[in-house]
Amino acid sequence: METAKNAGGDWVGELVRFLRTQPTVSAVRIDPAAQTVSVATIGHVEVEGLEEKLSATIAAIEAELAASAALRAPAGYSVRREGDALVVGRDHCVTAEKMWRWRELEWPEIKAEPSPADQEWRLLAKLAAVCGAAGIAGVAAGYLAPGAPWLAKALFLLGVVAGGWDAAVDTWANLRKREIDIHFLMLAVALGAMFIGAWGEAVLLLFLFSASGAMEEYALDRTQREVSALLKSSPKTATLVLADGTEKEIAVEALQVRQRVRVKPGEAFAADGMVVSGKSASDESALTGEAVPVEKRIGDQVFSGTINLWGAVDFDVARLPAESTLQKIIRLIQTAQKLKAPSERFTDKFGTGYTYAVIGGSFAMFLLWWLGFHLPAFTNTPETRSAFYRAMTLMVVASPCALVLSIPSAILAAIAWGARHGVLFRGGAAIEKLADITAVALDKTGTLTTGELAVVGCESYPRGRDREVLQLAFTLEAKSQHPIARAIVRHAKAEGVSELTLDDFQSLTGQGLRGKVGGATLLLGRRELLESGPLAAWAKELPAAAAELSEVWVIAKDLVGRVLLKDQIRAESRGVLAQLKAKGIRTVMLTGDRRHTAEAVAKELGLDEVRAGLSPEDKVEAIQSLRRDGRKVAMVGDGVNDAPSLAAADVSVAMGARGSDAALEQAEVILMHDRIENFLAAYRLSRRARAIIRQNLTISLGVVIVMVIATAIGAVPLAVGVAAHEGSTLVVCLNSLRLLFGRNG
Repeated sequence: METAKNAGGDWVGELVRFLRTQPTVSAVRIDPAAQTVSVATIGHVEVEGLEEKLSATIAAIEAELAASAALRAPAGYSVRREGDALVVGRDHCVTAEKMWRWRELEWPEIKAEPSPADQEWRLLAKLAAVCGAAGIAGVAAGYLAPGAPWLAKALFLLGVVAGGWDAAVDTWANLRKREIDIHFLMLAVALGAMFIGAWGEAVLLLFLFSASGAMEEYALDRTQREVSALLKSSPKTATLVLADGTEKEIAVEALQVRQRVRVKPGEAFAADGMVVSGKSASDESALTGEAVPVEKRIGDQVFSGTINLWGAVDFDVARLPAESTLQKIIRLIQTAQKLKAPSERFTDKFGTGYTYAVIGGSFAMFLLWWLGFHLPAFTNTPETRSAFYRAMTLMVVASPCALVLSIPSAILAAIAWGARHGVLFRGGAAIEKLADITAVALDKTGTLTTGELAVVGCESYPRGRDREVLQLAFTLEAKSQHPIARAIVRHAKAEGVSELTLDDFQSLTGQGLRGKVGGATLLLGRRELLESGPLAAWAKELPAAAAELSEVWVIAKDLVGRVLLKDQIRAESRGVLAQLKAKGIRTVMLTGDRRHTAEAVAKELGLDEVRAGLSPEDKVEAIQSLRRDGRKVAMVGDGVNDAPSLAAADVSVAMGARGSDAALEQAEVILMHDRIENFLAAYRLSRRARAIIRQNLTISLGVVIVMVIATAIGAVPLAVGVAAHEGSTLVVCLNSLRLLFGRNG
């Protein structure tokens, strides 16, 4: 039989095998995007039996359906595309194909396969369990059956094989590349211990080594689960709302910007967008770590992968699914796990050379003990341990297992905790650098403030008709999607104001809006609308709005008024800044806004310093001046104009939900869902990660130094050396896992 690869792809081969075993089926049509599968038959066929067999086939090929490139099939079969669908069938004449009856089947439920890391730690744990059980049985056999020493050795050998299996596989792969690592050391020591009759010590070594390896892989698996959870939350289909109001289900990948999508209760939002109708709340814990539902009304943002909890809503797609917040998070986490911290790169280089040094040093000490101190080379006596025994012990206690794991285990755990709680680190270097900052520079709009305007009051002339002003503004702004319009509409609805009937609605480019209410003309817009008309002289006497406020004027037949709006300060900003100052970190606002506005915000928040009226170049100079003063600076921003200063800072931090692509591209740390308090969580996490890294290094290096000195003077049995070495490795892994399960925020 021709192989699947020769057939142009495994999925083609799998379907051809299915057709060969099902003579009643002429063709199979699969659309992986829409998740539909159909079979073509001639005449009556029992579909139920086919469904189960086809499900098993699709389960084996689903991962390759979308990636297939070459469409070739073995002789007697054909493969072709029909739009997004793929059709594999028997060669037939055109007339025969006209007789096919297509029967649609259910797309099978495919159970997710365990991750490689999940499989790895489980396998290592089982091997370690077998090794430990065999070792205990071997010790028991030595006491209970002293007349049959072969039984104890057979059990010990089983333990050695189980405990050393993974190390042997890795060692063989490395030797083929002419490399050696810690696995080679462990096998060499185990074989050496068996050579001198220390079977129990050999099993103990490999048991602890395989158990610590399982712990290391378990820690890695825990970090990878965070990404897997995000991937699973990503929806596969979306309900498109067509122009005539009907619905059509399409693949998420087919969505386009500005298309309207309907999301029903319990469904996931298929893309980032803005609510245009309906009211609900969403579970955004997958992105932010916050379990409290977030209310969604008209004008609010929604994010791909979050769950619509109770109301049906329609939203307009703002970003393509591939560019959504969720997909950015996934890519950032995957990139971060590959990027290493400076200290981690050091231990990588150090670990390889150190392995060679341990082997060379152990061999040199063997010669010294044997030829210099005239100890027996290989023969142990009750009074004296051989030079070879001591060399094997030295090789164990000096091995760099715990040292090599000290930093990457902590870095990966910190990245995983951050991802689960709305803080994304672009690699280990960001975690290390953030712990050292002594100053934080923050943009104002969108960082310390929400970047969303809110109505703070209405004024009318003549006075006393403020509610009418709000009603007229609401009537006109309900037709607009401008940020000011969203704020007015949101406030009017909250106040219970009704919308009037509006005729002849018109947008006045650069000035405002116009319409008719009850036949009378109604205008809404900037102060210039008053100053250019018959009320110009009167308008000049009107009081100006405060520097921190925006104003929208309403002009009706017998009424003039204005709506006052303000960029709202984030409720959490004040507390975050206070805690940063308490830790000795200087807080500086960098903004392009007017000084009066900036100082009003700074006074309310308690910032140490304000630098206002800055261009992007000025912000860069401000960052550099702080660095020249000897400070380690973190810059927090969200806009395109913040990108240069983010690049100039020691640590760049971007607000994730509202952040521009330019800001996100420069950022080393991203705070999801625009939660400024997550910066404090990131800082605390980085400090705790650094502390744990230092603890790990102290433990690993301390154990090595103490045990090497003790071994050099001959005071350490091999079993004690094994327990100390592998014990330190386990302690390092468990210590790093505290980051994953502890409270770091």
